[in-house]
Amino acid sequence: MSKIYEIADGFVEKYAAADPVGATFMGVAGHEGELTDYSPEGTSRLNSLSAGTLIEIERTKAESERDRVCKDTVLDEQRLSVELFEAQEHLRNLNTMHCPVQNLRMVFDLMPRDTEEDWRNIASRMQGVQRALGQYAKSLDEGMRRGMVAARRQTEGTAKQADVWSGAKDGRSFFASVVEGYAKSGNKNAALKADLERGAKAAAAAYGDLVTYLRETYLPKAAKKDGVGRDRYALYSRSYNGSTIDLDETYAWGWEQLRWVRSEMTKTARKIVKDDGGYSDSVVIEEAIKLLETDPKRSVEGEDSFRKWMQDLQDHTIAEMNGTHFDIAGPVRKIETLIAPPGGALAMYYTGPSEDFSRPGRTWYPTGGKTRFPIWREVSIAYHEGVPGHHFQIATQKFMSKELSRYQRLFAGTSGYAEGWALYAERLMGELGYLENPDYYMGMLDAQGLRSVRVIIDIGMHLGLKILDSSEFHPGETWTPQLGFEMMKSYVHFPEDFVRSEIDRYLGIPGQAISYKVGEREWLGARETSRQKAGPKFNLKHWHNRALTLGPMGLAQMKREMAKV
Repeated sequence: MSKIYEIADGFVEKYAAADPVGATFMGVAGHEGELTDYSPEGTSRLNSLSAGTLIEIERTKAESERDRVCKDTVLDEQRLSVELFEAQEHLRNLNTMHCPVQNLRMVFDLMPRDTEEDWRNIASRMQGVQRALGQYAKSLDEGMRRGMVAARRQTEGTAKQADVWSGAKDGRSFFASVVEGYAKSGNKNAALKADLERGAKAAAAAYGDLVTYLRETYLPKAAKKDGVGRDRYALYSRSYNGSTIDLDETYAWGWEQLRWVRSEMTKTARKIVKDDGGYSDSVVIEEAIKLLETDPKRSVEGEDSFRKWMQDLQDHTIAEMNGTHFDIAGPVRKIETLIAPPGGALAMYYTGPSEDFSRPGRTWYPTGGKTRFPIWREVSIAYHEGVPGHHFQIATQKFMSKELSRYQRLFAGTSGYAEGWALYAERLMGELGYLENPDYYMGMLDAQGLRSVRVIIDIGMHLGLKILDSSEFHPGETWTPQLGFEMMKSYVHFPEDFVRSEIDRYLGIPGQAISYKVGEREWLGARETSRQKAGPKFNLKHWHNRALTLGPMGLAQMKREMAKV
């Protein structure tokens, strides 16, 4: 092992010990019974680890190309990590999508449940939830003391989530459902079951206490303004994308992308409803989507049937992709589709495999109480979250233990890189003929419309920009969350509860929502650069293999590295 890899991999070991919840998300074993210290002191220790790693790796010479790529990745990411810490953003890390409140709940989804030891770890963690949330509250308290607070919208939304998970809303906590899993597992250790029950009650009570804290202590001091402003947004967008973005140019480009999407949707809608021009552009889109949403032949009934349909789609796609458009390693050919526990955000998501692949990659679908599932949009979403999107990218890189450092396999990467690849994967499937059914192509376009609107309203709401004078939608007005919601309802064909959840998400994690389209733009640009450079010798499968085996990184570094292909 080279010195660069030794430093990078040493970081992962130390980070996993300091952030056991993060270790489980990464798939690193050895810390399953522990929880992360979310207090100011705990976060400071993590920052010291980042700062120390930066000093050490800056002084070390790369011995190979693999070394150089790894070193550049570590430097880029840890410098941003230190910058975020110095900006004290962890003292107001409260949002409805990605903060300790959700992570402490979700970590139980990822823990193994096979042996008694697995269940003891679960019991231990449930019993530690109260302390972990108390440590997190100390960070929020320090933020309040310094006048650094999250917005009211994020406070209220997170309190609602915690209310669901505590069981106060319907009398059944998320943690009680974990104990029910033990009863079904075949294990019959009465003492362990009692520990699990005590842990579940303690964890549920801790989330109940958090609800009280958020509503009675934090909410009165929370910020009324949702947007974070240009400076904070620029920092967050660099963190999520791994590149410096011209925000004003990107905002204008988002409008261009939306116009392209609407044009394509109009043409596709006419095919679906077999219209020869009798409907106006906007009406024909609505008529097509009405048909796609209500036609029983275009839907799957029941949660379990839908989950099986998704699983079959993933398995079939892997079989067809392997050897044709990608070279897929054996362990990467397995993926599980699951229904997500209630209470969280309403967007489908992916969790990667454990380091040894004993836990496979998984797609999670929050149903929001639905029992009927129109499939016109789900095909493209499945390609995004599973194959050839997140699963191919994340699981392939995790498999490359001989080529990539452990840091690259388990820790590295930006949202722009990963979400950009996944959105590129959706468009790729259209190019490869998998969306020839106009229903499914319409679904891909609707997803593109969602991501284009995200660019517009995420930048617009946080920076307080004006809507373009040339727009048919409230021209010249300044963006507000309500206008963001109205635009989503006008241009994106998702349920209202999903749209509201999305607005909360954008305002809570500034700069992440644009990473899909920004990342896709860079992936498409990198492919075109390679195509022009190689000419007739360009091989798409080889390019994809190179892209996935390079290792995760920021978009600026990806652009540099892929230009060498």
